[in-house]
Amino acid sequence: MTAHSTPLEQHQTTARQSATKQLSAALPVTFADTVGLYSAAAPGSAPHDSAVLFLSPWGFEEMCTRKLWRDLAERLAAAGVASLRFDYPGTGDALDRTEFADGLAIWERAALVAAEELRRLSGTSRLILIGHGLGATLAALVAPQLKALDGVALMAPVVNGRMYLRELAAWSKMVDEGLGLRDDQRITDHVAIAGLVMPDEVAAHVKKLNIEAIPHLPARRILMVERPARDKDIALSAHLTALGAEVTRQPYLGYDDLVSNPTIATQPLTVAGQVVDWVADVAVPLAHKSRQVAVSTPEPLEGPDFVETPLRFGADERLFGILCQPRGERRGATVVYLGTAYDRQAGWARTVTETARYLASNGVASLRFDAANVGDSPPVIGAPEQVLFSDHQIDDVRAAFDLLDGMALGLAVLAGRCSGAYLAFRSAAADERCKAAVVINPFTFVWDKDEVVDDALRYNARSLEDYSRRMVSMDTLRRLRAGRINVRHATANIAKQLARRVAGSMPTTFASLSKYARLKEATYSAFRRLSQRHMPLTLIYSSTDIGLDRFRFYLGRKGEGLKRYGNVSVEIIPDADHNITPAAARMIVRKHILAAALKANEIPPTL
Repeated sequence: MTAHSTPLEQHQTTARQSATKQLSAALPVTFADTVGLYSAAAPGSAPHDSAVLFLSPWGFEEMCTRKLWRDLAERLAAAGVASLRFDYPGTGDALDRTEFADGLAIWERAALVAAEELRRLSGTSRLILIGHGLGATLAALVAPQLKALDGVALMAPVVNGRMYLRELAAWSKMVDEGLGLRDDQRITDHVAIAGLVMPDEVAAHVKKLNIEAIPHLPARRILMVERPARDKDIALSAHLTALGAEVTRQPYLGYDDLVSNPTIATQPLTVAGQVVDWVADVAVPLAHKSRQVAVSTPEPLEGPDFVETPLRFGADERLFGILCQPRGERRGATVVYLGTAYDRQAGWARTVTETARYLASNGVASLRFDAANVGDSPPVIGAPEQVLFSDHQIDDVRAAFDLLDGMALGLAVLAGRCSGAYLAFRSAAADERCKAAVVINPFTFVWDKDEVVDDALRYNARSLEDYSRRMVSMDTLRRLRAGRINVRHATANIAKQLARRVAGSMPTTFASLSKYARLKEATYSAFRRLSQRHMPLTLIYSSTDIGLDRFRFYLGRKGEGLKRYGNVSVEIIPDADHNITPAAARMIVRKHILAAALKANEIPPTL
């Protein structure tokens, strides 16, 4: 690095250097009844007296942008800029609130407290705000209340609250349609999306928002990352310029690919680089040696029945998770809840956080965490970029077992849904420290290396039964006429499933020559290992889930192949989607996980 290198060149060089060294997860901190993640300026970088506070969007959009926030924090750290990201009260890993009478002001106050916490942690005197969606709007609202503010980055801001809520309602319907939820299963009496409900008081305040003519300038220097074909974004940029701001405008390339689905979200790398470049230009270099802040264990968050501690663990502290323990006497085994796809560890519709607290209210401890390159855990150097359905993730589960062993919480039960269910099954077979497993809607038990993971995720295959049900639905006919169904991919999925069923019915002589026979034998081998250990295995499926197709191929139409494995039980949940969104279905799953944890002490020793 030369003495005349630009901020961009500096952070690119530091990023290349850090690629040869394993990154740790960000430092967990707690404040104001919530969890934050602090990223210090990287060693060897040119430190700045400006630190970045991230303000997240809400709901489905927050799930989609979670990895983007980590990526930006890591890039900023490489450029010598510290940062903090956090959950609003009542969301993610934050404590729940019983009332929201102050509406959006509650989240605004949390942002102001987070700003002070960031100053304390970083030792810096100046701030930069980066907000996305509703978080960008919050950034514009709280900015005038902050001193020594160098700039505000507004990424796809909510300009008009009433219009945002209308778009959210349409977006919510599309998500629910994709899940296959009936109209009577949808949440329509509140502002909601993907099972997440916005408090009514917050929604009422959001509805009144309109920052297109905001009277106060958020900051002198502003970055506007404008969504394509959004006149409101352009109008806001013009208004801020008229107020006297130095506005840098950037098109939000890849916005739709980012927020369409957290499972297949494509990171907007060009935009991320532009945001970091802008911050590096706006941030004030540090003229003296930075103050070193003592790193301490975060204070636990205490709820009525639980105590939660955010932590880092594994080699190089590369994994982030939350340990949830009961306030009273602990019973049974510790549940290790494995994440699904690229959802953060709080889970779809915050299900995992709520399940952990339910378990604690019944005396059961749990650990929920992000595997490498998921959510808030950085990737492992040398591992493939696509980590789903990969044996590399088993190393992360082993690290979780090691953590629990060191805390005398080592009697462990694994639970997970979809790819998390696959990981739970594979990890249970690989590590005898697992004493039981609850496997929910597993896509398969052994991955077929001829299948492309990205395609399996993107094209959302369904079971033949689900296709049959949908074909007679009037709603499906309306979506078909509107061009909202990919007929080619649906046809390909049906053909694959029919081929698999034909292969499963072939005479043994011919079947043994196919790859399906090899996959079936590998599956039987894993089931045998678990059976020999007498390890209870609970399989839970939604009644029309795509995973049932693999289950029936491997284990028979009615599961008759399970007769040889006395340790396996099966539960079929009617009227539930793949994500187990309906509240009644979630409770069925929670009770099974609780039962598995409480019975773990009764497991006979391995013969």
